[in-house]
Amino acid sequence: MPLFEIETDSHIIITWAPDQQAARVVCSDAYPHDAVRRITRRPRDTWVISKGALGVAGASVDICSVARDCLSKSSGDKLQAIRLYMSETGADLDKAKRVIESNMVMGW
Repeated sequence: MPLFEIETDSHIIITWAPDQQAARVVCSDAYPHDAVRRITRRPRDTWVISKGALGVAGASVDICSVARDCLSKSSGDKLQAIRLYMSETGADLDKAKRVIESNMVMGW
């Protein structure tokens, strides 16, 4: 089954679907108020997020585990999770925001 990247006003959704119309249905079910801006069929069946592009490569601690723990403690409240992450790691606001948001996308 092909992998689709669906960009809306507020989200980028990565999903498997048999065709582009089915991918639109997945998007409308998940985010009914978002307008689809772009749908791209990915050339491969995997999706990769570069830690280097996010600015989190080479960390001495497992930043994803820390970020997911912060998201769990904050019950998914992004701002609270960012504050917790900053407190626990000493990261600045920009880095904490990137790490928390990227882990929210990964489905913490």
